[in-house]
Amino acid sequence: MTEAPIGRSVRANGLDLHYLDWAGAAGTPAILLHGFALNCHSWDEVAPGLRSRLRPLAFDQRGHGLSDRAERIEDYTRENMVVDLECVIRELGLERPVVIGHSMGGMNALDFAARHPEQVRALVLVDVGPEVSVDGAREVGAFVAGPYQLDSLDEWVEHTHRYYPWRSKERIRARLAVSLRETPDGKLAKQYDERFRDGFGGIARSSADPLEASRALRSPTLLVHGGASPVLTREMAERFAAAVDCVELVSIPGASHSVAGDRPEEFVKVVGAFLDSVLGSRA
Repeated sequence: MTEAPIGRSVRANGLDLHYLDWAGAAGTPAILLHGFALNCHSWDEVAPGLRSRLRPLAFDQRGHGLSDRAERIEDYTRENMVVDLECVIRELGLERPVVIGHSMGGMNALDFAARHPEQVRALVLVDVGPEVSVDGAREVGAFVAGPYQLDSLDEWVEHTHRYYPWRSKERIRARLAVSLRETPDGKLAKQYDERFRDGFGGIARSSADPLEASRALRSPTLLVHGGASPVLTREMAERFAAAVDCVELVSIPGASHSVAGDRPEEFVKVVGAFLDSVLGSRA
């Protein structure tokens, strides 16, 4: 049986940020950053498989999961989230961690790695790049703008399965069981700042051009593309990899935008191979 992670928190940039410490046999720390409107449990299916190579630390970013909400909606910016990451690394005394980020978390990771290449041992970007599909982003936004609370876990499973039909209801149930909160009237609600529902993109983009930022990358970088993703097309992924020398592209067939949850075994395999090439067979 896989040992359960330990829930911890760290003070960073004026907020308490919650994270799951998956421990593991390896000494190399890894910071795992989820996508918009998700939480640290985005990595539950893959963190156990990475523990032989890394010490995964899966964070709830500001406004998500069990982490503090920002006082103002205007404080949800990529710049602030990058500073959050800087503070986490300093406060926890992490030496050149691997940074793994999905979607919004991937853009935060990309910006951080471009600004601080000396602090990142390796970077894994999950279905995100300097450009994303407008239609795909709208599809994600429509899901976020949908129900914020429902009467039961069964209702949430059915609702989510309509959006993620390629993922089994059993896996959806396991994820939702730890990703919802009970409201005072007994309903089950999402675990992110409700103000995000006023408009997808409540997380303000960086003022810097994303492609120019990506050209500053120096760390070995793996781009894991979901073969069926509506957010990052294959052509977009290939353009990114062609434009930046340190980026290696791997596409996982049958995975949509949430690659780690859709195809966890394949995800661990490709990320593990990349880590072995960067860290050696023993991290």
